[in-house]
Amino acid sequence: MSRTTTRPSGDLRRWAATLTVCLGLFLLGIDMTMLNVAVPDLQADLQPSMAQIQWIVDGYALVLGGTVLTAGALTDRIGRRRAFVIGLALCAGASLLGALARTPEQVIAARGGMGAGAALLMPATLSTIHNLFPEPQLRRRAIAVWTAVLGAGGLTGPVIGGWLVEHFSWRAGFWINLPIIAITVVLAVLVVPESRGSGKPVDVPGALTSAAGLLSLVWAFIEAPTRGWTGTPVLAAFGAAGLLLMAFTARQATARHPMLPLSLLRRPSVMVGAAVLALMSFSLFGALFITTLYLQGVLGYTPWQAGLRTLALPAGLVIGAMGSLPLAARWGNRFPIVAGLIVATAAFTFLATTTANSAYGHLVVFQTVAGVGAGLSAAAATETVMGATPGDRAGLGSAINDATRQIGSALGVAVQGSLLVTIHSHRMADRLAGTDVPASLAQTVIHQGQGLTTIATAPTLPDSLREQLLAAARESFVAGLTGTALLAGAVTLLAAVAATLLLSSQTCQALPTAAPHAPPRGRGAALEAVPLPQMDAK
Repeated sequence: MSRTTTRPSGDLRRWAATLTVCLGLFLLGIDMTMLNVAVPDLQADLQPSMAQIQWIVDGYALVLGGTVLTAGALTDRIGRRRAFVIGLALCAGASLLGALARTPEQVIAARGGMGAGAALLMPATLSTIHNLFPEPQLRRRAIAVWTAVLGAGGLTGPVIGGWLVEHFSWRAGFWINLPIIAITVVLAVLVVPESRGSGKPVDVPGALTSAAGLLSLVWAFIEAPTRGWTGTPVLAAFGAAGLLLMAFTARQATARHPMLPLSLLRRPSVMVGAAVLALMSFSLFGALFITTLYLQGVLGYTPWQAGLRTLALPAGLVIGAMGSLPLAARWGNRFPIVAGLIVATAAFTFLATTTANSAYGHLVVFQTVAGVGAGLSAAAATETVMGATPGDRAGLGSAINDATRQIGSALGVAVQGSLLVTIHSHRMADRLAGTDVPASLAQTVIHQGQGLTTIATAPTLPDSLREQLLAAARESFVAGLTGTALLAGAVTLLAAVAATLLLSSQTCQALPTAAPHAPPRGRGAALEAVPLPQMDAK
């Protein structure tokens, strides 16, 4: 299929199209985290286990991350606007299923279906922007807006979800998608131009092995606290994940039309940019999940109050994303990438100083600083990856951005959530040993693995038992939060060191066209040799 592109005339039309795809992106972002604050309401209604809660929270990002590379290739083939609209339609159908769900398994299935729709929608947004703005300066601005909208959506999800839960129920988090999707579809048909890329066949074996490998990996992390980290099912899942992901890599090295050309990943700007996005998402969204539980389970806020108290994070992210523009224009993308990661590391280190007596103001400082750091690094890393991707493979470049973000987010919730449960359970066992709390109640709280059930159970107990139980739960949860914060800070620090060593100012510059160079040898040479197309704005 030949590459076809239609661009709207005039900057006003281009920005109208950009804002339309960003509306779909904002919906995707809020869906990712909206149910974080609905956990107590879900527990009361459907009685899910802690593992099922993690699947409800994680299933969306897991399916999105596992299928978005395939969806990115399909987007280039069938058309980006068409993929955007189809993705919205899938999200609408899955949202209806979630709103009518009667079991935890149905909610998990709905979240997975929404992730599949988002996998089509998400790469279409960034590749459309890449097509609309061939000029490097304008494209950098548009990508900064894209980054800010995605982050603001994901990080304001708890605010919107909290209001809906408090005034209606957790089901409203699914119902609200339907009118937003209808409006976005109409706008997309009216103002978003259709464009296509190279139209290469989709690598079905690669898609299956990558999705199965990621599913096995996240399943192992989520189930490990209850089944045991050395339990046979968990070790088998880790082993299967390793084998499947190695098979995927081997497939990409030999396939005629690889889903993820390894020649593209060998470019330092793409490899490091993608890694930065994954590691920052791992740290940030894992921390968002845990601090939302902290606000309700330890500080005792309602879902709406807890959601409002996460707003400092998206505010900081928007500031950071916009602030990356002048820094990148003057010193190249490496500077805001590294600076943002260092700022984020400082924020996670500060979060690790939280105690059972810390007030909400302590969390505000963390949220603001972490948001600024994430915005600085994510906007520049996104532009770094897209600037190195050939124009006719913009869907692939967008999919790499999206896959790394979502895989990082899914693993962040899974790994940090599991670490929280493990630390919390061990600390609760130590704290409740020798107290007057009945053994049966102590075991229930310990196996639940987080403080929300403790808060719900405590009012039914005598005063002396209530105080003992609440004190143990708060101290144990904060111990878990400290451990996860230290892990998140170590991850962002590692990313900062890697970016400093592996990126140069030259490899991070966004150029109007790819610099001419001798084509590489071996498979993938054709892609590596393709320059960014020179296109005039109309």
